[in-house]
Amino acid sequence: MTAPSEPPQASSTDGKPGIIEQAKDWIDYRMPIFTFMEHELNEYPTPKNLNYWWNFGSLAGIVLVILIVTGIVLAMNYTPHVDHAFDSVERIMRDVNYGWLIRYVHMNGASMFFLVVYIHIFRGLYFGSFKPPRELLWWLGIVILLLMMMTAFMGYVLPWGQMSFWGATVITNLFSAIPWIGDAIVTWLWGGFAVDNPTLQRFYSLHYLLPFVIVGVIFLHLWALHVHGSNNPLGIDRESAKDSIPFHPYYTIKDLFGLGVFLIFFMGIVFFAPNALGEPENYLPANPLQTPAEIVPEWYLLPYYAILRSVPDIAIPFTGIVLMKAKLAGVIAMFGSILILFALPWLDFSPVRSARFRPITKQLFWVFVVVCIVLGKVGANPPNLAVFSGIEGFKYIHLGQIATTYYFAYFLVLMPLLAKFEPTRPLPQSISEPVLRDRDESGE
Repeated sequence: MTAPSEPPQASSTDGKPGIIEQAKDWIDYRMPIFTFMEHELNEYPTPKNLNYWWNFGSLAGIVLVILIVTGIVLAMNYTPHVDHAFDSVERIMRDVNYGWLIRYVHMNGASMFFLVVYIHIFRGLYFGSFKPPRELLWWLGIVILLLMMMTAFMGYVLPWGQMSFWGATVITNLFSAIPWIGDAIVTWLWGGFAVDNPTLQRFYSLHYLLPFVIVGVIFLHLWALHVHGSNNPLGIDRESAKDSIPFHPYYTIKDLFGLGVFLIFFMGIVFFAPNALGEPENYLPANPLQTPAEIVPEWYLLPYYAILRSVPDIAIPFTGIVLMKAKLAGVIAMFGSILILFALPWLDFSPVRSARFRPITKQLFWVFVVVCIVLGKVGANPPNLAVFSGIEGFKYIHLGQIATTYYFAYFLVLMPLLAKFEPTRPLPQSISEPVLRDRDESGE
């Protein structure tokens, strides 16, 4: 085997290679990082018809970087002890230089992260981005969502306010519904027999660690993405070079524009309504002897909380024999509402990816989006509260049961039936065809 020859030197204006070019070529010859970046970030062929719904993947990565940077700064000033945690957060807000800004960016950044990722997931559902050959790409995205939920829950506990303490107590107690081993799991999570200092310390440790695990899974997510390329609004594969354009400068400029719009929205919340998404009870120190009137999670977990509360006892009709208590059934339904997303490549086996060419699927998808919003509303309200003031018998628990039924029916019943029986519109022959057809029809 012959040794590789030295790469050609880049030249400066006087015909000699500059110092920067020499250093770049020297590094690239030994570790081709610049060649890799040129191929994956500059020349990377991308479908030419991607719209602004495809901005949210890059936005999620940028928000994660913001969360990690602000989180590291906050960790420098936070004290993970039940006697000092609440006061250390107050000190960050009042005494640390720009501590109020760093905390508000971090706190609201978590909400923005979930908002961006949820839109990213709904886009994938609508355009069929979970279908072959992108199943692994989809699964890695769901793993990222699960890690986000774990990280956010543990971070919510750290301020050690009333909602932090009681939220940790209620959510960790859910594992006690698991037969035989549930109580042992709860004791292990707590680090004792109640939510106390060991709980706070291990939650702090994991909250600091998990974002870096998310970064690792995102690397795998991008790796899987670059194997078969991005899906597109038409849901058809690129047939030739005419269907593609380089990622830079076309989509880097598009992403930067989307980032600018997003930052205006994000900073508007940080500077003008920083506590709008927070819970007032969490601005009171944790008190194990005083339970809040309503214990609710953050808004991005409310739909799952609504599903948890909406499932009744599973019993044999007319016999009174209970097969499964509501607590265990609710926990299974709550986790199942996320885990079911792993099965989508088999539940929706229609060869047509994009809902643009599936008229019934398109309508039922938007009903599903409304149902998810309704579940969030249900989770934010007491289950026995009337939904409408004039209809006392119709309560949020009933609305939650209806929405939960549709949630699971959409995946388990409607998707397979539509995949088998739904008439679809004809697909274009290539990504370029709709653009060229519209241009010809307009007489250009």
